[in-house]
Amino acid sequence: MRAAKGRRAVRLRIYGIRAAWETVGDGEFFCPRCGGDRNYRRLTGRERLTVLGVPLLTRGSAGPVVECAACSTHFAPDALDRPTTTRFSAMLREAVHTVTLAVLAAGGTTSRSVLETAAAVVRDAGLDDCSQEQLFTIVEVLAAETGAARGGEAAAEACGAALAIELHEVLEPLAPHLAVAGREAVLLRGARIALADGPYTKAEREVLTTVGGALQLCPSDTAKLLEAARTPS
Repeated sequence: MRAAKGRRAVRLRIYGIRAAWETVGDGEFFCPRCGGDRNYRRLTGRERLTVLGVPLLTRGSAGPVVECAACSTHFAPDALDRPTTTRFSAMLREAVHTVTLAVLAAGGTTSRSVLETAAAVVRDAGLDDCSQEQLFTIVEVLAAETGAARGGEAAAEACGAALAIELHEVLEPLAPHLAVAGREAVLLRGARIALADGPYTKAEREVLTTVGGALQLCPSDTAKLLEAARTPS
């Protein structure tokens, strides 16, 4: 038995398959093995039959693969689909900021308590320099651009439609990378702002329902969360 294993080891040293890699791209990614952001190389190559270490015959293509510059582990290209830690943090800040603006636009910016709560929510998400004045200005500019400042149901619907599109564009790419608890937390931050001056208005509830859908929460769970937020323990 040992002799047979020894013969196989000799044959493997005499000939084998080796990939010749070529770098076709690089960048930064989240390495699953290292557990953090690392540089990577995107590799493609050809498999070759080698005899005594000398490549003789090409056996086909190899890769593409992603190679971590730190641990040298090879991953499938879909490893690049996961955002880096830095990018994920930016996506989360943008999500909270967008939800905040949507809720403010739906409920109005005349309440001081709402603006205070909104600014606190955005700062907690990492935008430390956010102020009530900045949020007020952004919402007013948005309203003017969509015609909502002129008043009327049609103008308000135009503003709401624009914000709904923005919510989907910002929240949908984030949702697959957030656990359910994280997605619920984003929704509840919006609910906290809406409730700062009293019960939800119809427009606020519609916005928050849109937020829940964009975060891939089922409608019944969204409704339960919004109701639970009204009676915090």
